Amino acid sequence: MMSSPVVLALALSLVSAFCYAAAAVVQERTAAGTADLRGTLARGSWWGAVGLNASGALLHVVALRYGPLTLVQPLGALTLVVAVPLGALIARRRTSGTQWRGVALTLVGLTALLAATASGNAPADTLGTGEVLAVALVALGVIAVLVRFATGGSALGGLAFAAASGIASGVGSTLAQKLAVGPTLSWSVAVVAVLTVAFASGGLLLSQKAYRSGLGGPLALLTLVNPVTASVIGIGLLGEGFQYGTTGTLIALAGAVAAARGVVLLSRPQSHQDRPGRRASAPAATRDQPRLPRPTRLLRAGLPSAARVRPVTVELTVELTGTSRAV
Repeated sequence: MMSSPVVLALALSLVSAFCYAAAAVVQERTAAGTADLRGTLARGSWWGAVGLNASGALLHVVALRYGPLTLVQPLGALTLVVAVPLGALIARRRTSGTQWRGVALTLVGLTALLAATASGNAPADTLGTGEVLAVALVALGVIAVLVRFATGGSALGGLAFAAASGIASGVGSTLAQKLAVGPTLSWSVAVVAVLTVAFASGGLLLSQKAYRSGLGGPLALLTLVNPVTASVIGIGLLGEGFQYGTTGTLIALAGAVAAARGVVLLSRPQSHQDRPGRRASAPAATRDQPRLPRPTRLLRAGLPSAARVRPVTVELTVELTGTSRAV
């Protein structure tokens, strides 16, 4: 049976995921309609997305007060489960069967993870000041490398920005848990608060850059990297784990694989046939146009000998875009 704090953490995580999903859809549509960051900041829709992200973040921090990182962070994958159908509904396009399979696999995987982690109690331990600084420095180094790669003109720049955003968000959530679990007023807590705001804000801006290359792939990678980062910190530094011993660990790993597979399916772009306003083939008028013989074929046929050449006048009528012209 799940304890009362974990049930509350689960409910808060569900509402938080919906807020994040709505914000991601708004961010993607805003990014598609603006050329640069200045234009993005001038749009009210982007600030609406900021409000949704802030609400999701607040609920997420409260959820971390009542549930461990290994439970709360993986539930962030529900963001993609909600965002893909919601984005399709707003854009008036059909959600493909592949994406529905992705939704099913993600939900099954998260259910398995929930079974292996949801019986834990509210977290009692958080990172020490030295561990906070070490985690922050390592994360900043990795993010700097990813951003440099993304700005180098690579075709994978959007995914690099998404990975950097996922790391920043995961570290921000880990630091936020230290603030949520009974902090005492001190200079170290103030440092943690500043780092938390910096990583959370950086994750938001990096995700905005990532969404310029689309919603599916960047959001999928961000959704995977975020809980992986937080779970690695939780297991490695906070001693968090899974119940039922080895069996629980295997169930959690199987659930993680299923959820990852579901996220990959959700990240696949729709085919052109599923998108409104796109035609997979050329217009009928263009297909029905008569094809003229290629000049190279005429040359290969050969010219008559000089003795047999006679002046001939030929009137050729060619149909050009519906207008007859005599040549």
